Amino acid sequence: MSEFDDTEKRDVLRDVADELREEDSEEAERVAAIVHRVSDIYDEDEDVDAQHVYLNMRNILQISEQGGIER
Repeated sequence: MSEFDDTEKRDVLRDVADELREEDSEEAERVAAIVHRVSDIYDEDEDVDAQHVYLNMRNILQISEQGGIER
């Protein structure tokens, strides 16, 4: 298995997120948001770690399950 540097990992994850957004469904959009947020771990311009991403996405998914912010 070949090794990828952080830039390659970030770019691949963001490409996957972009492809998911083309699916035009709420579920695909949520997964795309998660994948894109995970890609921030590999972005040197972002100051996040895996725990921060997990907590952020957990919060977003909980709000989504409750019907969104504009209930």
